[in-house]
Amino acid sequence: MSIAGFKVIDFHVHIQPWRQLKPEVRALWQRYHPDFDALLALADDPRKFIALLDQQGIERAALINYVSPEVMGFSNQVNEFIAAYCKEFPQRLIPCGSLHPGSAGDVAARMSYLVRELGIRMLKIHPPHQLFYPNDYLAGNEALREIYAQAQTYKLPVMIHTGTSIFPAARVKFANPLCLDDIALDFPELKIIMAHGGRPLWMNEAFFLMRRHRNIYLDISSIPPQNLLNYFPRLELIAERTLFGSDWPGPSVPGMRPNVESFLKLPLSVENKKRILYDNAQELLDSGPDVSGPSRL
Repeated sequence: MSIAGFKVIDFHVHIQPWRQLKPEVRALWQRYHPDFDALLALADDPRKFIALLDQQGIERAALINYVSPEVMGFSNQVNEFIAAYCKEFPQRLIPCGSLHPGSAGDVAARMSYLVRELGIRMLKIHPPHQLFYPNDYLAGNEALREIYAQAQTYKLPVMIHTGTSIFPAARVKFANPLCLDDIALDFPELKIIMAHGGRPLWMNEAFFLMRRHRNIYLDISSIPPQNLLNYFPRLELIAERTLFGSDWPGPSVPGMRPNVESFLKLPLSVENKKRILYDNAQELLDSGPDVSGPSRL
């Protein structure tokens, strides 16, 4: 399975429990997706999504979920939803779950449950939709500190949204990627995925962080691939930690395959195209999580 001879892992796809959406959020989704019932059908049946991946030429997909009762309506049950959804196709589907510091309770116990029992492979933090700065542990948010500490111990990658959001009630001020500088320093073994590269306000900050911290990865999802080198003209300098993602079915994303095809037209080396489309994601996934977890402490 390939597109023009390239294997592809789409590291940022949204298959979520859409029926949990707040009415105003669902209305916005439906403006961008008049065929919203088709998204519901995909979220109800992973076999239909696997068929879509085959049709789009995508080998694997990371399915991004996060807890956001404040903005989106997603509850803690997103974890059980995505674990069950991916269970039948573990070689194709990568379950990304979430812990919200406001509702995580016993973080150590909850993390053990997510990793050991549900098989979650990555966490998502979405500051504009969860309404806190990603480095708020410096201001006393001890639950958030423990989430990062536990993720570091388990070798569980953490994806953090950076850049704008158009959804009602989202607070963009929480999405400046410079906050990740603290996290990378305080948790040096934590694999941090900077989703969207600060689109479109903070691309220079995102590039600086990539050059400074070896434990930060760049997720290029939702950046129109044809404009990628306008935002990151020196992308090849950080290609070894850059991950392809489409952000499908996000607003204005044409599709997984169209984004790959557009990316392949960029004047990048074949080696770096392979790394960004597949190899980097595979290496990141191979490095964790460590289910022995805190027993080593």
